[in-house]
Amino acid sequence: MVFNVGDLVTRKSYNNDIVFKITDIDENNNIYLKGITVRLIADSYEDDLTLYNKEEEELIEIDSRQFDNFDNEINLNRDEYFYLPGRVLHIDGDKEYLDRCLDFYKKYNILAYGINEREDEIYKNIGKYLEETNADIVVITGHDAHYPKKGDKTDINSYQNSSNFIKAVKEARKYEKAHDKLIIIAGACQSNYEELIRAGANFASSPKRINIHALDPAIIATMVGLTDKGIDIDLIGILAKTKYGSDGVGGIITKGTMYVGYPR
Repeated sequence: MVFNVGDLVTRKSYNNDIVFKITDIDENNNIYLKGITVRLIADSYEDDLTLYNKEEEELIEIDSRQFDNFDNEINLNRDEYFYLPGRVLHIDGDKEYLDRCLDFYKKYNILAYGINEREDEIYKNIGKYLEETNADIVVITGHDAHYPKKGDKTDINSYQNSSNFIKAVKEARKYEKAHDKLIIIAGACQSNYEELIRAGANFASSPKRINIHALDPAIIATMVGLTDKGIDIDLIGILAKTKYGSDGVGGIITKGTMYVGYPR
């Protein structure tokens, strides 16, 4: 079978568990892939791929149904009070994922600034972005992967972008050291969770080195942004809202960032 850039495919060697889009095919017929709903990039050979028979828009629509109950968690009494949720700076290595996350923030009235920047470039400008936006929450994400053949999960050199995310987290902590004054959400699929937390992230992926959903960082940011200022978040409850729960994302108990005022 001949594949083309833009085709949706799955990998036979992984039991067709993830749907990818073909992003490039090089002169040696190596095929480069990006997950449609998970933050993972990969490469493959033609013989390992199977064409997926749904349209991308249909797949995203089906996948998004898992968030249908999310609205029930946002119970703001708008009759008497007004609310000022925490503002978000979302820096993403993937433009398509960024746009989906920005739509998610907009749905829940979160003021979010989105920046598409390559993972290895984020650390260079993050201090400037934080100063310009005065964000309460910063998301540092994109793509990542752990390659066991290069080293075990403690070897930072066995990850695609974890070291870049760690550098960005450290730069953000230079801007604001207090974990409750700047909430940092960092990582992507299979990222080095422990080192991201040590670097200063409040939330990070991935404790079990699994894939995470494209919207998982935005879900965490939204829930923190909609928790009252000075109130400890429901850590276990928030992690349970993500696609794979605490296997995919973990973190520390953090205070919310939303101001509540009266009268409306």
